Amino acid sequence: MVLTQSIGVESGLQYLSESKESPQSRSPNQELLPLTASVNSRDRLEIGGCEVTALVEQFGSPLYILDEETLRAACSQYRDAFKRYYPGSSQVLYASKAWSCLAVCAIAANEGLGIDVVSSGEIKTALQAGVNPDKIYFHGNNKSREEIQLAVESGCAIVADNWLDLETLAEFGKLGISNPKGTPTRVMVRFTPGIECHTHDYIKTGQIDSKFGFDPNSLKQVFSFLSQQPSLSCVGVHAHIGSQIFELQPHHDLADVIVEAFTEAIRHGLTPTEINIGGGLGIRYTEADDPYSIDDWAKTVCDAMVAACNKQNLPLPKLLCEPGRSLVGTACVTAYTIGSQKVIPGIRTYLSVDGGMSDNPRPITYQSVYRVLAANKMSAPLTETVTVAGKHCESGDILIKDAKLPECQAGDILVVTATGAYNYSMASNYNRVPRPAAVLVRNGEVNTIVQRETDEDLLRFDRLPERLSVQK
Repeated sequence: MVLTQSIGVESGLQYLSESKESPQSRSPNQELLPLTASVNSRDRLEIGGCEVTALVEQFGSPLYILDEETLRAACSQYRDAFKRYYPGSSQVLYASKAWSCLAVCAIAANEGLGIDVVSSGEIKTALQAGVNPDKIYFHGNNKSREEIQLAVESGCAIVADNWLDLETLAEFGKLGISNPKGTPTRVMVRFTPGIECHTHDYIKTGQIDSKFGFDPNSLKQVFSFLSQQPSLSCVGVHAHIGSQIFELQPHHDLADVIVEAFTEAIRHGLTPTEINIGGGLGIRYTEADDPYSIDDWAKTVCDAMVAACNKQNLPLPKLLCEPGRSLVGTACVTAYTIGSQKVIPGIRTYLSVDGGMSDNPRPITYQSVYRVLAANKMSAPLTETVTVAGKHCESGDILIKDAKLPECQAGDILVVTATGAYNYSMASNYNRVPRPAAVLVRNGEVNTIVQRETDEDLLRFDRLPERLSVQK
């Protein structure tokens, strides 16, 4: 049951979608909560038909709660939009750095998506999740020889980011290191397109001054090199302009630039067939965020690509994109249990929870802003302004400043929204705190997808030299 907010009364109910569209037709990146979020007769938040407070009782907190229906809806909306707006073939890839675990990769693959990976760990996770290596693309600005060899021998495509990548791949070819089919290794060339966008400096990647990709002025030399490597097949070009972007124009502008690079590869005798225009569509972290829908984004890039190819009289290549945040970001929430409070009269009230920067480092790293609600009193008026603080020994461990909440006590359950992207994947063991569990919910069913770490897990890789042993 989804309740509507009473007129003029602010409560946790305001975070529920007011859209009359079916959950499947809503664009997940435009929602604050997962598509299945509702409030039950006990005034408690439910996700995927599961009561959040009951999940905390069963699995503990902090707890990542991933809604399968929301994740699948985002995957299918990207997949179907590209089929609808692009006359040629297309392939959506999930940028798994947003959250790489077996269950998330398996769901993406089940929806027909490929996987974008950036390490041996992400390669092995995708492979173990059952992803076809033909649909795995290996990125990174400083790939190790071991990682490149793993990707090549597994049959993945390599996104060459620099000369060391190309030289290593060429050397492997001479050594006879190849994929199981014995065919040339598939290589895409990443370059910086020189397109600026409005986002945090740390997640801009398209400007010329970036650690990622070849300088566009070096592409002729790159394509010339590749044309002389029989063990390598240049299948296409790649560019990515950044993350958490609320504009469409930069994505539109990318088409002409990347098609020109594709055409340059053809001029050098190569036979590229793919163009990867990256990802970057933003999500709604707060009410002030107003991202375009998945459908709007897909239509913009598809129309721009068709126009750019027509301008060059070029047959439509296979079009790839690699969203991450906009696939999984709003599909997950994090549940915390309130502990201590500190009231500084006339200044601030601190409300401390049992997690913080170890399970969500984005506020202290990017000054990211989130929304929070009390999962066990959804209709209670928001009468308090508090700062939600983490438990770590760090003054900057603040999850949310000046949060609007009802009156809360120790033991109440708080939920922070839109924590699916870069929360689990960037989590740490700061202060020797074990990382949280993650559960997948759907139609009232719950499954553990990441087991909670224990103190014993943290000690598992420690080694104490015998000379340092303390006699008791």
